[in-house]
Amino acid sequence: MPQQQMDVVLTKAGRVKIRYAAGVLTDDGSRISVLAAWAAPGARDFGFVRFEPGDEFTEHYWRDRWYAVTEVRDSRGTLKGWYCDITRPAVVRDGDSGPAELVVEDLDLDLWVSADGSQVLRLDEDEFAASGLTARDPDAARQAMSALDAWERVAKEGGLPGLLTA
Repeated sequence: MPQQQMDVVLTKAGRVKIRYAAGVLTDDGSRISVLAAWAAPGARDFGFVRFEPGDEFTEHYWRDRWYAVTEVRDSRGTLKGWYCDITRPAVVRDGDSGPAELVVEDLDLDLWVSADGSQVLRLDEDEFAASGLTARDPDAARQAMSALDAWERVAKEGGLPGLLTA
């Protein structure tokens, strides 16, 4: 059970995309794992998965890696799959007047892996290309593509669940 509360702050292009409360499950100094409920209003149907009120997200963030991985379960606890966000390394900072904040910059690239592993989908490569990151910060763009490629390989080999529990 989560003990400490913190706010997860997802930024994109210098703006806050979403902020929500989460309970800290573990923090080993490199990886921090939190538990959160679906934070957006209403449901969101992506075509390959539907996120909705009652869904539970076990989110894994790294301070030294270019991704975040979320295990998604429905309100009954049934695994829907994993959503891998390609991000800059996470930063944890003291909240100004509230709980600590886990701040992550979204770099547009994503990977969806269905619960049974039959779907491994690269997402938002068009948004990444349009973001201008390749010209603005070529090293970050290389890190992002490398992280996406690595997670795709891991997912296709069926190793994603084991990596998250190790």
